[in-house]
Amino acid sequence: MTTKPLMAKATAVWLVENTTLTFRQIAEFCGLHELEVQGIADGDVAAGVKGFDPIASNQIEPIEIERGEKDPLYKLRLKHNPAAIGEEKRRGPRYTPLSKRQDRPAAILWLVKFHPELSDGQIGKLVGTTKPTIQSIRERTHWNIANITPVDPVALGLCRQSELDAAVQAAVKRKAADQKVLTDDERRKLVSTQASLTMPAEPRIPSAVAGIAGFSLTERDEKPRDYSDADSFFNLPDAGDDDEEDNLVR
Repeated sequence: MTTKPLMAKATAVWLVENTTLTFRQIAEFCGLHELEVQGIADGDVAAGVKGFDPIASNQIEPIEIERGEKDPLYKLRLKHNPAAIGEEKRRGPRYTPLSKRQDRPAAILWLVKFHPELSDGQIGKLVGTTKPTIQSIRERTHWNIANITPVDPVALGLCRQSELDAAVQAAVKRKAADQKVLTDDERRKLVSTQASLTMPAEPRIPSAVAGIAGFSLTERDEKPRDYSDADSFFNLPDAGDDDEEDNLVR
């Protein structure tokens, strides 16, 4: 048994026009997004769709609508209708009515332009088209690309707002996860904490400088100079050196 009425969008149009039910009540009853119902009320969604009376089609009792109008928190209950059996969510590619197939290029161009994060597979599921068609519009090689104007697929009735929102959220999460994946070069540069502890310490003085100074880094570390007395600290010359300097001056 299905939990949604037949011709859900047309039913929502009728409820918006003929009842005082809230957008949330109508959305929950018809299986639509609340913003989609608001779009129907504003005339932006389902323009030209004729309302479908759920009472006349034996899908709901009048008392249910009365209860819903009195209590905004009341959830409408669908009346069992044998004709609705088999209308559950179908599997496989979305079927697009013949009257709407000419609108698919406009919807694809809108999705490609305003939601570039969506994959070709996601767009295909939303509007019921093929990947070659999507690719031709992405690359602007479609035979009629010059005459295609981007139009919201929800406004065209090709998909629901809730389906579009779910696809965009999934694409954003996938993109965020892909950005966290490191490349092979980045992985090679990473060194574990344990490995870094076993690595030799880097020299404090470049080897070239150490060679000019006349000593190696190893000798400098192993035999530190003794500065315990003042003479060795200041490198004072001995008396013999002073006499030689005096003779040169004379």
